[in-house]
Order: sequence, then C-alpha cells, then structure tokens
Amino acid sequence: MIHEDIIKDLLSHGSFQQADNTAEANAVAAEKTKVESVELVLPPHANHQVNTFGGQIMAWMVNVATIAASRLCQAHPTLRTIDMFTFRGPSQVGDRLLLRAIVNNAFKNSMEVGVRAEAYQEEGPNRHINSAFMTFEVLGDHGKPRTLPRIRPEPLEGERRFQEAIARKKIRLDRKYIISRKQGEVPLSVPWDPRNQVYLSYNNVSALKMLAARKNWRLSTEKDKVRLYTLEQKSMLSFRVEAEVDVPAHRAFCLLATLSNRPCWDTHYHNCELIYRVDDEDFLYRVVTPSVHQGAVGSPTSASQGGGVLQDFILLASKRKPCGAGDPYVIALRSVSLPTHPPNEGFNRGEVLCAGFTILETKNNTSIITYYNQASPEVLPYISTDIAGLSSSFYHTFCSCSQYLTRNRQQSSTSKQTSEEQTSVTDSPSCDDEVDSLSVALCSTQL
Repeated sequence: MIHEDIIKDLLSHGSFQQADNTAEANAVAAEKTKVESVELVLPPHANHQVNTFGGQIMAWMVNVATIAASRLCQAHPTLRTIDMFTFRGPSQVGDRLLLRAIVNNAFKNSMEVGVRAEAYQEEGPNRHINSAFMTFEVLGDHGKPRTLPRIRPEPLEGERRFQEAIARKKIRLDRKYIISRKQGEVPLSVPWDPRNQVYLSYNNVSALKMLAARKNWRLSTEKDKVRLYTLEQKSMLSFRVEAEVDVPAHRAFCLLATLSNRPCWDTHYHNCELIYRVDDEDFLYRVVTPSVHQGAVGSPTSASQGGGVLQDFILLASKRKPCGAGDPYVIALRSVSLPTHPPNEGFNRGEVLCAGFTILETKNNTSIITYYNQASPEVLPYISTDIAGLSSSFYHTFCSCSQYLTRNRQQSSTSKQTSEEQTSVTDSPSCDDEVDSLSVALCSTQL
C-alpha cells in the first residue's frame, strides 16, 4: 500500500549506479526493446457483466513483455516474477487494449520489463487500466541464467524507469529475505560459557570454511577489481566481497584479527569493545553499528527501530592460521549470548549467523582478502542496497580497509594485539564461581 512512498524514499536516499551512455559495444538501446500491441476485447474475453477477465489481460501483458525481453537478449526469455501488478480500472467488451512494454533495466542475470495497458473506444481518450513489472531470465545449456547485455536507457523518462527498476530490485530482496522471514522462532545466537567454548570455536571456523567452499557464487557487481558476489540458498542470502591488497597475508591477518581496530576503517562499526579474551585465538566483542538510513521510510527495520536507534552485536571472534600450504588465514565471527551482556534499552540486539575473513597469500607479498557474511535480517539492509545497485558502499569500505592495511604494513605485527590483550577484561562472563574456575582452565586450551 505504501509502495510508491518506499520507491520515492529509496530514490532520494540512494546513490544510484549511473547508466553508462558510452557502454560497451553490446549495449542495447532501450528504445529497440519497445513493443506495442492492440487487442480487441470480445465476448469470450469477458464475464457476464461484460468486464474483461483479469487473467486475460495478464496473458496479453505477458505476451508483449516476453517479446520486449527477447529483443534485448535475442533468445527466448523465461518469466520469473511479476511485481506490482496493478488493476487501475475495468475494460469492457468492445474496448481496444493498447499494450506497451519496454525493458527498464538489465542486471547481470535478469532484466525488468515494464508493461502498461490502456483501454479506448473508437471515440474518447485512452484509459490507463493496468500496469506491471516483470522479471525475466535467459537460461543457458545447463539451466543456469545467462549473462545479459547492458541496457542504454532513453533520456529523462527512460533514466527514471532505469533507476526505479534498481529500487524495486532492492525491495524484492528485502521482501524475500527480511520481511517474509518469521522472526523469533529460532535465535541465531547461542549461549556462551567456558564449557562449550571449544565446540563453539570449532563450529565458528568450520561454518566460515564451508561457506567459502560453496561453488554457486554469482558475481553481482565489480568496481576497480573489488568484486561483490551473492549466493542464494533457500531462504538465506549470503554475500562475499573480494579484492587483492599489497600487504603480506600474515600482516593483514594480524591487523584484521584485532577487531577493536575495525572502527578505524569500517563506518559500519561505531564501536567495538573487547569483552573477554578466551585464549590466544578466541575473543568476545560487543559491536555497535548505526541504524539503516536512520529509520527512513521503506527501510525494513524502520518500523521496529525508529529514527537513529543503534544496533549492537555480541560476537565470538575465532582466528586461525593456515594448517598447510595453500590454506588461508581465517577470522570467523558469529553471534553468542552472554548473561552479563543482555540487550540494552536504546539498542536493537542484532545477530550474525556466520561471517568473517579469509586471507590467502599470493606471490610478491600480496594477499587476496575475502569477506563473507551469511546475511541475517539485521545485516542484510546494509548490503542489499549494494546488491541492487543503489550504492557502492562495499567498494568504499574495502578501499578504506586496503588503505588501513597499507598504512600499517610495516608496523610490528604484535604491538597492537599485545596492547589489546593487556587491557582485556579478565573476568569470565559466567555467573558462578565454578564456571569461573573452569574458564581459567579453558583459557589455556588450544582448539
């Protein structure tokens, strides 16, 4: 019901990817995908009140949308979704229906086609009776979506449709992975205490390695060799950001493993407080992050967060060095719950299922740094704008990370970590003395 307001809000807040009018040679001008068709409404197309069947109008609109999509890809497209099909008014037997379709935007593996239906008689003005946005894919030989050519929008109205298609993609992501998910059924955070620390640390690291080993990652966008990939699995969306930096892998590992320094380069981290040093490889942190758009209209979290409400996370950070040649350094993150740090008033407690870095050493003292996140409803709003093309904050964050690593490339690799460990809290987050004594024993246990 507030779809138009959400679109306007996203258009005003987003820094859109701009249509490149000098795109590569395979770009297709949007006007070449235009389709117009006229259908005469006959008695078999209408009910006993002589109003045209809605399903008949939908079928005609799908036909012209399919033709428009095929003009872009020069192949038979497959309809995937119909978004915001709106019945604005009726049509009757004897009406002519003018059906117009055009490709609004082409993403890497899908395209959005806008369709408009107008009814008119022999005399009188055209009446806008229906509109819809349809998403198409083109499947290859193995049933996987093919890469589509770029679209070059028309000036003014074409550029408006181009940008609104990006906003609708963002809304579809939120609808699929945030709004439609049932919250509160199974918490992502697991209780932490020294008795289950070894188990939690092992699961933390292995979950990140399993996510990194997935084969179905899709390249969503790339900017100056910084690549954003996505992976869809049932009701879960994961993303990874990857780039190469001119810093040795062991040095990058030491710098990124000290999570309390992350606010120096990541604007998504307002504060990162070390709660407890478990051992040399595992730490507990409390992270404070900003709200999404400060509770702007259309933000999936706006209803529950309100303006300017911060989020906080309790994270278990587990760092591991390579086990053998060719293995990466690993810094794994996941949410845990602590009795000493319950949700605070004024903060929305967020959860992270699986996140972290892998750092792979390459030649000439450089390394490939990859950040993974199995996005939860609290995390996805920060990245779905990038996936849809509303912004490129992932690129600016990774550039900031690269600059931070380069500035500290020659520093002593243990100085900052030693300082942090000396100032860390030494009391166990457990409540009873028996668990405290067991905590001391586990602190010296290596996984």
